[in-house]
Amino acid sequence: MTKNPHLNLNEKHIKGGEFLIEDTNKDQVFIPEFQVDEESNMIRGMVQDFLNNEIEPKRIQIEKQEGDLSQKLLAQAGELGIIGCDFPEEFGGMGMTVNQSTLILDNIGPAGSFNTTLAAHTGIGCLPILYFGTQEQKEKYLPELIAGTKAAAYCLTEPNAGSDALSSKTMAMLSEDGEHYILNGQKIWISNAGFAEVFIVFAQVDGDKFTGFIVESGTEGLSLGAEEDKMGIKGSSTRQVYFENMKVPKSAILGEIGKGHLIAFNVLNIGRYKLCVMSIGGAKRLINDAVTYANERHQFKTPIAKFGAIQYKIAEMAIQSFATESAMYRTSEMMNAMISRLKSEDVPFHEAKLKAAEEYAIECSILKVLGSEVLSYCADENVQIHGGMGFSEEGTAARAYRDARITRIYEGTNEINRLLIVDMLIKRAMKGKIDLVGPAWEVQKELASMPSFAQPQGEFAKEYKKVSEFKKAVLMVAGAAAKMQMDGEINLKHEQQILTNISDMLIDLYAAESMLLRVHKLKEIEEKPEADEVYEAALKVFFTDVNSRILKNGSDALMSFAEGDLLKTMLMGIKRFTKYEPYNIKEGRKIVAQACI
Repeated sequence: MTKNPHLNLNEKHIKGGEFLIEDTNKDQVFIPEFQVDEESNMIRGMVQDFLNNEIEPKRIQIEKQEGDLSQKLLAQAGELGIIGCDFPEEFGGMGMTVNQSTLILDNIGPAGSFNTTLAAHTGIGCLPILYFGTQEQKEKYLPELIAGTKAAAYCLTEPNAGSDALSSKTMAMLSEDGEHYILNGQKIWISNAGFAEVFIVFAQVDGDKFTGFIVESGTEGLSLGAEEDKMGIKGSSTRQVYFENMKVPKSAILGEIGKGHLIAFNVLNIGRYKLCVMSIGGAKRLINDAVTYANERHQFKTPIAKFGAIQYKIAEMAIQSFATESAMYRTSEMMNAMISRLKSEDVPFHEAKLKAAEEYAIECSILKVLGSEVLSYCADENVQIHGGMGFSEEGTAARAYRDARITRIYEGTNEINRLLIVDMLIKRAMKGKIDLVGPAWEVQKELASMPSFAQPQGEFAKEYKKVSEFKKAVLMVAGAAAKMQMDGEINLKHEQQILTNISDMLIDLYAAESMLLRVHKLKEIEEKPEADEVYEAALKVFFTDVNSRILKNGSDALMSFAEGDLLKTMLMGIKRFTKYEPYNIKEGRKIVAQACI
């Protein structure tokens, strides 16, 4: 299961964040339409059966948290190997490739509340032990966690420590006999807390050393608050967790004392990626629901699916989901390739997985924002297409709308992730991991020269040229902001609106290039004119919109820190890099919508 038939170990691979300055070949991306092998197809079918036969009929019971249903479903997921996809066979896992585990999460995406239960368990609950646990800790906890017979929870957030996790007030003091740590504190919004047997807890050792611990349920001094009455994901257990003079042995320390941030932040990287995958799986189900209802619902003796306003919504749902899915599988293949290379160098499975998630942390944050916002868009438009029925709890649209809202908050709010995207990119450049200075300087020199009027040649040549110009636009704006900081004119740490503008440019760039690579590869493989027309229409609509957004975000950023002749010059530059051939987007959306309908 761990082989990657598309991998060439000698091929140059893009490092994390390098998409801004390097070109990716279409053969380096994974497309689910044609690169899913027979074994993976069987896995996908098994997951779909689990969703349709075990989760769908029990939606109401799950929503009401009846009995021990979530625990039973978790055990079933473990029995089927769904939990073990990202874990080595040594502890009962399946040792799957990233592409295979992505297929699983993609197909279980429509599971609603159970997604949170599953993701909290398999990701932030179990991975800290796999990545940072001792051999004894792994052998003790992982087999039962992977089997789903025990559940895990992740205790990081506190009343005054959310995105700023390192400001945690939970304390861990060494006991007088030197054999235990005494924990005191409080954690909030803890998924799976109501039935978890294993808690990953973060506390300040001696008041200032942020450290992870493995805590077992039933430990004296550990208590739970009542179930939270939430807006959505009502079927997932969410409680506060209290520690009052709770004694844990020194053997419960996870990783190194004072290095808890390495656990917290590295585990969140893959959590963000998985959140995107599940979000897009859910978004695709919402598109199906919206189209089905639009075909069945008649107004003025006509199915509402024939109305242009409804077709706009369906097309946008499909285009945005397709673009994000393209970026998702592109990232999946990059992580896959890195893991395969590391394993060929005898790096252990869990270390290879951790290093890959860390390498592509920027892309994971991009995907978290993309996936959650596309899901929210689809959930909102699904309600609108359903009209009054969408607002009624009798249908499924209202629940999906409520459930989707949390995705923009947990795993790091989208605001925090936007700031992280730029912050991580700048830090990598300062450490010499990525050369941004050279390419940014080349852009400045290009702005001082006459533009070329030569027409690009070849398949999708105009779109490839556009991607290149999007990159130049980002480099120009980011480079100018960085220079202003170096000159002492601004402090980017306190300029979140500028950073958000630049981040949104990067997000749009990554999605657009990913979509282009997928469509180009599909056209080369599929050779179906009717399908090509739909893909190309979706591509051109998306590029038109991205072009406008990059112009807007770039201009907004520039006007926030530049002035005078410098501002005029750079505004001319951003306009120069955002020229795209006019396209009839109404007809393009109509082509996409009709294909869906």
